[in-house]
Amino acid sequence: MPAIISIVGRSQSGKTTLIERLIPELKQRGYRIGTVKHTHHALDIDKTGKDSARHRSAGAETVILAAPDEMVMLKSGHPDTLDELVPFFEDVDLLIAEGYKRSQRPKIEVVRAARNPSPFCQGDPYLMAVVTDAPVDLAVPLFGLDEIDRIADFIESSFLTDAKA
Repeated sequence: MPAIISIVGRSQSGKTTLIERLIPELKQRGYRIGTVKHTHHALDIDKTGKDSARHRSAGAETVILAAPDEMVMLKSGHPDTLDELVPFFEDVDLLIAEGYKRSQRPKIEVVRAARNPSPFCQGDPYLMAVVTDAPVDLAVPLFGLDEIDRIADFIESSFLTDAKA
């Protein structure tokens, strides 16, 4: 089972940017990384008229589109929790979830002064660190927005001590 952390924060706070900067740093250190992006929007992957849409329309609960270098799985239903998605990531060392702020998993919150300088995870026992450009007074490690090496060091020492690939 992979280590799991959620990157949380308000809309447009920089969650995706942080994740896309952390992935190559952690991969360069030898870790296999998976991600989950939580969204409230409908997915538009399965185009009407395509074979996969026809399979689903016929009643298939799960359809996998398999190409030489990648695959996409379309599965009916919606997992209620991040934990329900973990079995799909058994081949990685670290699962980084974007969102899932209500999960009972370790979280790193991104707080931007321009969006709202007050962390919404204050008091959350799963809040492990804050990445920010705002003056924040919490009893967790604080990192600047550009301190990718230090954030990766924190993730590695806190969650990946036994996961070296």
